[in-house]
Amino acid sequence: EISECLVGSEMCIRDRHKTIIVSTYLPIIVAASLKKQRNTTLIPYFRITKMTTISRRNFGKFAFGSALMMSGFGFTNVFAQTGKTAICYNVPAEWAGWGNMLHLVAKETGINVPIDNKNSGQSVSQVIAEAKNPVADAMYLGISFAINAKKAGIIEPFKGKGWQSVPDNLKDPDGYWVSIHAGTVGFMVNKEALGDVPVPKSWKDLLDPKYDGMVGFLDPSSAFVGYACAVAANQALGGSLDNFKPGIEFYKKLLENHPIIPKQTAYARCLSGEIPILFDYDFDAYRAKYTDKAPIEFVIPQEGTIQVPYVMCMVKNAPHRENGQAVIDFVLSEKGQQFWAENYLRPVLGELPASAKEKFLPDSEYKRAIGIDYARMAAVQESFSEAYLKATKG
Repeated sequence: EISECLVGSEMCIRDRHKTIIVSTYLPIIVAASLKKQRNTTLIPYFRITKMTTISRRNFGKFAFGSALMMSGFGFTNVFAQTGKTAICYNVPAEWAGWGNMLHLVAKETGINVPIDNKNSGQSVSQVIAEAKNPVADAMYLGISFAINAKKAGIIEPFKGKGWQSVPDNLKDPDGYWVSIHAGTVGFMVNKEALGDVPVPKSWKDLLDPKYDGMVGFLDPSSAFVGYACAVAANQALGGSLDNFKPGIEFYKKLLENHPIIPKQTAYARCLSGEIPILFDYDFDAYRAKYTDKAPIEFVIPQEGTIQVPYVMCMVKNAPHRENGQAVIDFVLSEKGQQFWAENYLRPVLGELPASAKEKFLPDSEYKRAIGIDYARMAAVQESFSEAYLKATKG
């Protein structure tokens, strides 16, 4: 008998002689043999959530079927894959096109990066826990988490080719983090799931009882997108980075409409209609509308919102340092930035191509989206989280 355990979105299958890590990539199951060599592709696991057993015969059928599936979908046969690896935390397949980006990274650099479904807060916590024996090489984070990770001493500087080209206001002067793209906070609305209920146009609209059970947002005390949305609402409703009272009051009232508050990216749940109105970024809404052909509309609230950069950074004492650095350099390369632009993210280098820009809301709508003091946003994040949890959870 082989012991099987589900670990987050991953599965590890063990017998006495070896461990095989299996990770789900959307509907595709990818498996890789775990060997002693450090450069072998492996997917780390952290907590066991379910235990079952399968026979060797059934595992053989499972592995063979998975291999056939992967070959049919154009994936490299990872059973034979022993190439270069980099572990990057917080790169979910559904988020910002990371699934396709990692496939492009492997194709262009030969470096394999497994999907990772942690959010920014979970990634930082994991790196802190692993500080004496690092697993990750790099992290993709909301900017405030990266600023605080530098203060915590868990990341290290890297001034690669890409860093050199990025504007000074979008990177750490010492090289500890660098922006790779940006997005604008708003409402990702599944019009079909709303039925006869009108598309909301403002933050205050969402307090109307007709939106009861229809609104979703990621936990502002854990996920960066959740925190960014809370900052956006607070700024739009008259608050500031030194006064979160308007935002906290808004979320307290919103709780009366029974919102859905997931920990992880909820893109698929909005597409399915489970969450008709999701606080999210423009790039996810445009991808849903134009790539996934879903009945999605993006709304920039009438009161205003914010634009937010996302960054990458190297983990201190990364086990595959050169590979992690190469990944960061690639996402900032001309091909990498072009990919982000084609996936409706605003690149930090170059401009949006006309083919993408024409799918965005008009510039007149984006005039309501402002930049903020991101260093201050990072400095007050912990105090906001405490105030939010106290006000909403007692």
